[in-house]
Amino acid sequence: MIEIVDILIDKIKNEILNQPNRKLKSDTPLISSGLIDSFHLVDLALMIEDTFGVHIEDYELRSDIFDTVDDLALLIDSRMS
Repeated sequence: MIEIVDILIDKIKNEILNQPNRKLKSDTPLISSGLIDSFHLVDLALMIEDTFGVHIEDYELRSDIFDTVDDLALLIDSRMS
């Protein structure tokens, strides 16, 4: 799961936030801190689907599921298993 976390952090910094030098940890709040807004949330879901080949339902686009990279990695890992 470490590989999933590393890929997510890299893609969020470079593709979603367009801030490659930003410090981002796996437990950094993304949504509740305002780092990712509702527009970026959709981009993030699409990026996850494209990168990892998992499907994200619209109702899953919530802060309790998408708030940290750790949360996302758990979701992705459960779908890939």
